[in-house]
Amino acid sequence: MEQDGLVKGFLLDGDGGGRAVGWSDIDNWQADGKSFLWLHLDYSQPSVQQWLKNRKGLDYLVVDNLLEEDSRPRSTPFHEGLLLGLRGVNLIPGADPEDMVAIRLWVDGRMAISTGQRPLASIDDMQRAIESGEGPTRAGEFLAQISEYVMNRIGNVVEDFEEIFDEIEETILAEQGRAQQPLLSSLRRQIIELRRYLAPQRDALSAIQGLKISWLEDADKLRLREVADRLYRYVEELDSIRDRAVVLHEELVSQLSEEMN
Repeated sequence: MEQDGLVKGFLLDGDGGGRAVGWSDIDNWQADGKSFLWLHLDYSQPSVQQWLKNRKGLDYLVVDNLLEEDSRPRSTPFHEGLLLGLRGVNLIPGADPEDMVAIRLWVDGRMAISTGQRPLASIDDMQRAIESGEGPTRAGEFLAQISEYVMNRIGNVVEDFEEIFDEIEETILAEQGRAQQPLLSSLRRQIIELRRYLAPQRDALSAIQGLKISWLEDADKLRLREVADRLYRYVEELDSIRDRAVVLHEELVSQLSEEMN
């Protein structure tokens, strides 16, 4: 249950598990070199805004990024930490998948703070991993694992697009596509919107490869590179679907013109 803007709070034990914490635990927590603190906060809550601004050791530039409303995909090293902006797909029933949900992250060697306003399934994925003992053991693993969860959900949506498009294509090529025109137009719009965030997200994750941050190990960079590679493939697949959609739209227009004549 959300506790005054604290959506998730876990103190990781370094072995893949962890325990849930509340505000009192967080305020009394001291970094000991073994445990790792993760907080997911609702940045729209005044109490969260005030807590971040008063948090010792958080630079105002970090706070501004965590509270930014219109956050775009990017990665920015800052001292011994990393600011990362990602977009995950909106899987709330009835929501359009291209209506992507922003997540802002600050990760250093001691803790990770993620902020958002709308629910994101990838955050729940991380919670389940920690509760089952399969969570990250340190900062670099946290960054790689949360990025993987975000990409897994995006991959599912891209696969769904491909399946839907295959069905539309089959119908139109069978010259029965009049009823598919609204769906085809909607699909083209969704693909354009989804791709708009995936391309810069791919670039943001790729840029991490060249960073030298003490807590980011080679194994973490390898996992992040694999995530970026997957994103590259997703963008290519969306481009392919978009190109096929243009051809199908022309075919559909031709069919409708013939019917009118």
